[in-house]
Amino acid sequence: MDRDVEMARAALANVSQMPEETIASNLKDLGSDGAESTPPSAQESLIDVSSAPIQDSAAESVLTDENPMLATSQPSYAAQLMDDTAAQMPAFEPASVPEASTSAPAAEKRRPLATEPLTPTVPSAADMAAAAVNPLPNRLQLIDEHQHFHTQAFQKQLGDWGMADVGFGYDLCAVLGSQSTGKSTLLNKLFGTNFDVMNERVRQQTTKGIWLSRGMNRNVLVMDVEGTDGRERGEDQDFERKSSLFALTTAECLIVNMWENQVGLYQGANMGLLKTVLDVNLSLFQSGRARAGATIDKTLLLFVIRDYVGATPLENLEATVRADLERIWASLSKPANLPDARLSDFFDVMFTALPHKILQPREFDAGIDALRTRFVDRSDSNYVFQTHYHKRIPIDGLPRYLEGVWEQVVQNKDLDLPTQQELLAQFRCDEIAEAAVRPFLAAIQVLRKVQDAGQVNPTLGQDMGTHRAAALAAFEKDASRYHQAVYARKRAELVDKLNTALLPIVLAQLKNLHAHLAQRFRTGVVDAIRQSPSYNFGNVVREQHDAALAAFDEMTQAMLLPDTDWSVDDERAQLDAELTKTAQGLRADESKKLAVQLQREMGKKFADPVELALGHPSPTMWDDVLRAFNDIVADASTTYLQRAASLNSTPEEDAAGVHVLQRNGWRQLLAKVHQQTADAVLSVRLRAYFEERFRYDQDGVPRVWKPTDDIDGVFVNARDATLRLVPLYARISPTDPTLLAKIEQSEQDPAYIESVRAGDEEPLDVADSLQILSELHMAEVGQRFRKDADAFYVEAKRSTVSSMSSVPWWMYAMLVVLGWNEMMAVLRNPLYFTLLCMLLASAYAVWRLNMSGPLMRVATTLARETQQTIEDQLRAYLVPPAATQVRPLHQEQHEMRPVREQRDTTAVHATPVAQ
Repeated sequence: MDRDVEMARAALANVSQMPEETIASNLKDLGSDGAESTPPSAQESLIDVSSAPIQDSAAESVLTDENPMLATSQPSYAAQLMDDTAAQMPAFEPASVPEASTSAPAAEKRRPLATEPLTPTVPSAADMAAAAVNPLPNRLQLIDEHQHFHTQAFQKQLGDWGMADVGFGYDLCAVLGSQSTGKSTLLNKLFGTNFDVMNERVRQQTTKGIWLSRGMNRNVLVMDVEGTDGRERGEDQDFERKSSLFALTTAECLIVNMWENQVGLYQGANMGLLKTVLDVNLSLFQSGRARAGATIDKTLLLFVIRDYVGATPLENLEATVRADLERIWASLSKPANLPDARLSDFFDVMFTALPHKILQPREFDAGIDALRTRFVDRSDSNYVFQTHYHKRIPIDGLPRYLEGVWEQVVQNKDLDLPTQQELLAQFRCDEIAEAAVRPFLAAIQVLRKVQDAGQVNPTLGQDMGTHRAAALAAFEKDASRYHQAVYARKRAELVDKLNTALLPIVLAQLKNLHAHLAQRFRTGVVDAIRQSPSYNFGNVVREQHDAALAAFDEMTQAMLLPDTDWSVDDERAQLDAELTKTAQGLRADESKKLAVQLQREMGKKFADPVELALGHPSPTMWDDVLRAFNDIVADASTTYLQRAASLNSTPEEDAAGVHVLQRNGWRQLLAKVHQQTADAVLSVRLRAYFEERFRYDQDGVPRVWKPTDDIDGVFVNARDATLRLVPLYARISPTDPTLLAKIEQSEQDPAYIESVRAGDEEPLDVADSLQILSELHMAEVGQRFRKDADAFYVEAKRSTVSSMSSVPWWMYAMLVVLGWNEMMAVLRNPLYFTLLCMLLASAYAVWRLNMSGPLMRVATTLARETQQTIEDQLRAYLVPPAATQVRPLHQEQHEMRPVREQRDTTAVHATPVAQ
């Protein structure tokens, strides 16, 4: 390292011994030719370094481990060498450049937080020569030609430049202009930077992207922007718009570099580019700041007229450019919040001119020195870095701020303006696409009609592919001759448009296919069940399910065209769910059909055991009923499980089906029990039980009551024994409680509880259902039975009384002797004999039909009514009563009659009134 330092100092010592004219000439040649010999490898690197870097260890190499593209050096040694060089070289300043000095208060007024020296010095030619002999690693590619922003490299370079802690004490300048107009040369001359310049023998693009450098050993950041209107990019003006907007938005001073012969031109002077950049800057940045209530950012536009020969006064050139700028500004569409904005509200405009660099080298250098004072001398009236131009961003936040601005610029669509070829290609491609779409839409209407009719078109995919291919072929035939990028984009848009037109047809086809396959699945399962008595429901469903999905896959595979993002996964899942739901419904129907069949069989089997058990009441009557119930339900459950095995049901579903069968069987048993314990049936059962014990003896022989028999004792025993049956019939109370275990367990089934909550099944309370007769009902049955038993008792008593009061036999003999003559007279007289036969026949008929009772009641009622009528008529003629007295008497007699006679009298009286 020491050897390198000594060699550098020796080189500087040689330079210090040169005359001032030689140094100035070398400085001029270094600005033009020195940079032209820069090797391409150095030009393409992200950060340039000195040809003789100063380093003391491998850790301080030009390419670091963290960022291989980032070159570093030792700023402390560089600063020491620059100080030594300045001390050895004599002071050199052109006469035309006044010495710049600024007092401390003025410096604090411009940058309150700045850390830069308060007394800056105007760089002399000697300073520039020293920088050229040993240049600092003074530049980096901030944005490459692929529009990538290098934030980390910028942050590290700020530290290498010693600017990481300067706060607001820095300035930012950029240059804008056409390619190969000497922008990099101008910056190198003004700020002592080492940007690559063009090789005049080759005349090709030198600056790619946006480069950044520190200038004049001061806290000035200089941006060298890629030139506009370059032949390398041709009509692709995207990057030049974005880079120009970026420079205009971020720089305090934007140097617009142009030749004198470009003034007055629209494209040559970059007026079209400035119009686009000013428009987007106004709408994207200035309008947003105005809405947020922030202060307006002002930028200085410094127009540098190159190769100025003096034939046209600078004032006239300035007036031309200003007029062009005002005309451009007037043509812009102002934002709503800035309707009256003027160019001077956002930009200050300055002008200067420089002679020809090759033809007038000394005058060019003098002009550069004079222009340099605008950047370093605060006392100059045209001082560039005024306070109100600063963006008020501290240096530590500058990388992120510039990155954010670049992201906004890149994302803004207003800068993506097409070229003339692209515009023509867009217009023609749109026309060709429209012409190709019209027959396509007419052709697919036929396909749509088939779908609207609910039919499934088996050749839909082939038809759609044919029509789409025809439309694309018609488009490609004429559109492929235009701009390829636009053609490719428009072709993709046409494909999307055609696919969008076909999508409703595809969806309709999927809907029809879904309905068709679901119906075919149901029909297939039902037909298979009907045709095969010994079917396996699970196998049938599985076969039909797989067949339906296979048909769906086959049909949809033919419909999915290439270059589409169509997917039928959701529709297939919906069909699968629909088939599964249909299968579950069919299985539920089969289960219900099986359960109904078994319940009907159980109902038939319950009839005989219940009737038999209740017809012979005993303490174990209900045990017999429940044993029969359990046996019948067990047989039905076994049958259900055997048949349900073919339904492919789960064990949980089988268990739930058995519980449902048990509960329904219990309901059927209760219905049968209630039927056998109805009032009429129960009265007959109790009467039969009583008669069996009262009218028959222990051997079953009918009793003939004699006066000596104990009728009262037999009656009481039979009655009490019969009354004890009423509580037995009133409640199902088996002597073995385990007979109710199965039905009680079924009541605790979780599936049953859930179905009851959902309202799908009626609630069943086993404990409450055991009570057959209520207390009131039991009392009514007992009272009714007592009346029937009393009738039997009275009948038995009467039979004993009639036997005691029988007529003696000699009375019958006397009756025959005394009435013999009368009998003979009747038998011998035909008239009397005929009447006798008629009376005997009538009596036999009455006795045979058991109508003696009704006949006697009719005769009695008729006699009574006849008597009453005769009495009323006699009373009316013989003793006519007053109107007020007759009615109470008649009403009193009427009320004294029995209820049944009163109804009969009313009927008789009503007949004359109706007549």
